Amino acid sequence: MARTKLTTATTNTPKRKGQLPTKVCATCGRPFEWRKKWARCWEEVRYCSDRCRNSARR
Repeated sequence: MARTKLTTATTNTPKRKGQLPTKVCATCGRPFEWRKKWARCWEEVRYCSDRCRNSARR
């Protein structure tokens, strides 16, 4: 059985989908939920997708 390394970001996040933190996209205004790949930089995430991030630069 593989052992996984628990970080503070993964231990502090809720386990159920309904309890995940949400933010509102700076470009389109839609709400989006926390993703595991954003665990280390959740405070810095502003856009819901690459498309919104690229359109904000224009």
